[in-house]
Amino acid sequence: MKVYLDNAATTRLDEHVLEAMLPYMREEYGNPSSIHSFGRKTRSAIEGARKTVSKLLNVSPAEIFFTSGGTEADNMAINQSIHSLCLKHAITSKIEHHAVETTLHNLEKQGKIKLSWVNVDAKGNVDLNHLEELLKTNERTFVSLMHANNEIGTLLPLEKVGEICAKYDAIFHSDTVQTMGHYPMDLQKIKVHFVTCAAHKFHGPKGVGFLYVNHTIKIQPMIFGGAQERNMRGGTENTQGIIGLAKALEICYAEMDEHIAYIKGLKTYMKAQLEKTIPGIAFNGETGDNSLYTVLNCCFPAHKDAEMMLFNLDIAGIAASGGSACSSGSNQGSHVLRGIGADVSRASVRFSFCKYTTKEEIDYTIEKLKSMVA
Repeated sequence: MKVYLDNAATTRLDEHVLEAMLPYMREEYGNPSSIHSFGRKTRSAIEGARKTVSKLLNVSPAEIFFTSGGTEADNMAINQSIHSLCLKHAITSKIEHHAVETTLHNLEKQGKIKLSWVNVDAKGNVDLNHLEELLKTNERTFVSLMHANNEIGTLLPLEKVGEICAKYDAIFHSDTVQTMGHYPMDLQKIKVHFVTCAAHKFHGPKGVGFLYVNHTIKIQPMIFGGAQERNMRGGTENTQGIIGLAKALEICYAEMDEHIAYIKGLKTYMKAQLEKTIPGIAFNGETGDNSLYTVLNCCFPAHKDAEMMLFNLDIAGIAASGGSACSSGSNQGSHVLRGIGADVSRASVRFSFCKYTTKEEIDYTIEKLKSMVA
């Protein structure tokens, strides 16, 4: 049996998304920057996709900029804010995605900013009192805190953090790659300046995403070489990817309530079954309402084959992860688990679910896990 439980890394492409993309890979191949009819048709499709995305998020189409994915969107928000707004102080946490943590750390090493690390507790919750203290005692600040942690699933109270940042005139960026398409997001109700998206996290294609830039913020381009994306990102647009992103997000919003109930049920079921069958199992991060419903990070009891658990799961046909896919080539382990003070001597595995995951796959995985830790 083949079981895919690594949806936080990437998801299977929805067939309806593929169908929407195919015409722009076969017949509608004009360059969107060309003035002839072929180009005008693809330009119109891109702007239609932009309107779809903006309507779902309740923003203006002019606030959506298509990118190559979440990492580029995070880099654009961070680097260009620091540069364009002349900011000298930034706040983030030790458990952010590398696209955020490494980018800010590099800016600090270059002497461009002073970087402060907000405290997080053993479940990955941000200490909001400490955040406010850091904002109160420093000059105007860039704050970057992710909506849901990609490894342990703990959720940030986005609206509350937005209010705190607004109180101190801070620029607030949130990496929403894991939550975009999984939760309704009305950006008129959240005081946030930047949010990010990667289509492949919600059954869209890889290699495309977007950055939302609040209309009150003006930043300089990060990529030069053309007038695309209203002079903000040079380079010929990934037309079929953009079409696929908009279609995938549209499907997510149409089916969201159903998918939340279904996937949350699978996560709850797996957690309960593991607690029944594997004595001493624990879970990293929040697992209740303050947790991303697509992620369950399990900390297994110490056993002789702990280091081989992911390898043995793969042999059994089960795809899971020890952490972020972006750091899978690293031998340093999970910076998120170190950041929350987890017991890194025990094997931790992230299982992540989607609308295509079945109860039978969960049962199969639990049986294999029981034999591995016996």
